[in-house]
Amino acid sequence: MKKDIHPPYYKTKVSCACGNSFEVGSTLKEIKVEVCSECHPFYTGKEKVVDAAGRVEKFNKKRAMAKPKAPKKERKSNKK
Repeated sequence: MKKDIHPPYYKTKVSCACGNSFEVGSTLKEIKVEVCSECHPFYTGKEKVVDAAGRVEKFNKKRAMAKPKAPKKERKSNKK
């Protein structure tokens, strides 16, 4: 590496909002995060299941309430 062109590289402490902390290499001295692998729902297996059926019913209800559009008038072509 060339000297004096790269930022300093530190052993950085990463602190999560859940209280977990670990070390990584970074150009920052300290990193604070809101979610880490210890508290993220995907990694902990505590994922929320989304009610897709409720979404479909809500969409159909909105669609039924909408006014139907008037049919478009056909244009006459002037081609010979």
